[in-house]
Amino acid sequence: MNEIKTASAIILAAGDGKRMNSAKPKALMNVLFQPMLGWVMDSVEDSGIEQKNITVIVGSNSEQVINYLDSRGNYRHVYQHERKGTGHAVMQAEDILRGDLAGDVLILCGDAPFMNKETISAAYDLHKKEDNDLTVITAKIEPAGNYGRVKRDLINCRLTSIIEMSDCSPEELLINEVNSGAYWFKTEKLLQALPQLKNNNSSGEFYLTDTVMLLNQKAGSYMTDDAVIVLGANDRKQLRRLNEIMAEKIYTRHYTAGVDIIGHNVIIGKDVKIARDTLIMPNTIIKGKTEIGIGCVIGPNTQIDNCVIGENVVLNSVQAFDSTIEDSVKAGPFVHIRPGTILRKGVKIGDFVEVKNSEIGENTALAHLTYIGDSDVGNSVNFGCGCVTANYDGLEKYRTLIGDNAFIGCNTNLIAPVKIGANAAIAAGSTISKDVPDNALAIERAQVNIKENWYKNKLRLKKK
Repeated sequence: MNEIKTASAIILAAGDGKRMNSAKPKALMNVLFQPMLGWVMDSVEDSGIEQKNITVIVGSNSEQVINYLDSRGNYRHVYQHERKGTGHAVMQAEDILRGDLAGDVLILCGDAPFMNKETISAAYDLHKKEDNDLTVITAKIEPAGNYGRVKRDLINCRLTSIIEMSDCSPEELLINEVNSGAYWFKTEKLLQALPQLKNNNSSGEFYLTDTVMLLNQKAGSYMTDDAVIVLGANDRKQLRRLNEIMAEKIYTRHYTAGVDIIGHNVIIGKDVKIARDTLIMPNTIIKGKTEIGIGCVIGPNTQIDNCVIGENVVLNSVQAFDSTIEDSVKAGPFVHIRPGTILRKGVKIGDFVEVKNSEIGENTALAHLTYIGDSDVGNSVNFGCGCVTANYDGLEKYRTLIGDNAFIGCNTNLIAPVKIGANAAIAAGSTISKDVPDNALAIERAQVNIKENWYKNKLRLKKK
């Protein structure tokens, strides 16, 4: 395996994607919650190329692309003010390329999200082994569509040229080996070829593919058997197809890991980790850096985002964000777990419950119709129906503390800041604004005032 760490990369992301009918540039259109550009950048970095050696060519709505790059780390970018083809795009980075004349540079399309580290690395090994000036990554697909056709010498099958689809003859259109838009170059040779590019073609553009003829004696190719790496998207329909293909790839990874995914409308992000014997039910979305343990049942109708979930957890119709859910928790249906929440082992949550920025102790039960916000709840606490920790006074938020084995009766309001002691009980219908000591019973109710014969008086009033 050749050392790829010292190589550099240029990613072409200047396209405006007019057919997407979006305010975003094409490279920022999402495939499974991540911009297509992000998928490409991940593959480049995963292959070993350092972040500081990655340059992105930006164009339309460049500030959006630059903001995305800044959110990820330290990348270089250069502007392509006019879109005059792939060759013209690479010309914008000539000054950067001159800083590494002895090295190799990888050039990729920012809207080809299936390019992967395995293909990048294998092509680089071939590039070095054959001492090529240029190595093109190709694939065979049927039909070949709008992709550039790869032409070879009929005698020794050596790469001779790449013809853009718009310039193909009827015979050339029948070729099914296509250009992926990804290349390895010796940097010095690329710089020698760029000034020789011409735009005497049907599009009036400078094609990077013409470097194949310019470097013909030392131009090679790496043909991958993973044909999807060439796929990109020019409109929303094609983008949907990319999402479907990527979803199937991710399903396969989880199937191999021993995960069951049943029914339809399951979407799993690229960074999600799921352990064996977990079942994912229909209409479930799992995204972010979520990790799910062994033997869980997630769904149906559930969304999980950036959560760490233990083993044997059951989440039915749950929305959970930026939280930790420990082993054997059961929640749902219709439960909202908001950021900053920790549900300890064995917690049980019933229907129509919301928990926000709170720690719920082991084996605590929140039956239903309850809101717990900014609270620290002990172990084996029982909440009746309709309880609220009132954490906000209109200006500040305060925490509620509840000790182990406390019993919170139905329709109770706890007005923070307040502390309920261990083994304490709150009578149903109480509004508590003072601390309750350990082992105490707190009752806060207005005096009952009964009006005798009220119904008869009501009927007389109606008759009148």
